[in-house]
Amino acid sequence: MAKEKYQIEYPLKTSDKVLFNRLSTAGGLNEWFADNVIVQGKIFTFEWSGVEQQAEMINKKELRYARFHWLDDNDDKTYFEFKINMDELTSDLALIVTDFAEPNEIADAKELWDSQISELKHILGS
Repeated sequence: MAKEKYQIEYPLKTSDKVLFNRLSTAGGLNEWFADNVIVQGKIFTFEWSGVEQQAEMINKKELRYARFHWLDDNDDKTYFEFKINMDELTSDLALIVTDFAEPNEIADAKELWDSQISELKHILGS
C-alpha cells in the first residue's frame, strides 16, 4: 500500500531564527525530537531509547524549511519536512509538518507529531 502525504500546522510563539535552529541542527533537534542526534554531512542519526534511525537532509532553505528522507524508506518520493510559515500581516508564525504514512497509520502518526511538537513548544516556552 502506498504511503499518503499529510500536513499538520502548529502555531508557535517564537522567532523564525530560534525555530529554524531547532529544526535543522543536531543540537536543536536533540532538544525535542530525539534522545540523541549526530550529524555527519547531510546524514542525521536519530536515537530513541537506544534505537537509531538515519535520515538525509535532502533540502533546506535558511529560515524557511528543512526536508529529510529516512534512509530505510525505499520510496524516494517520501520525506518529512518542517516548514516555517510567517503571516505577513499579523507576523504570526506557524510550523507546518509534512510527512507520509500508510493510510491506516496516519492518525497514529499525527498523534506522535502532536507529542513531539508539544515538547518543542515546551522547550521554546511557547
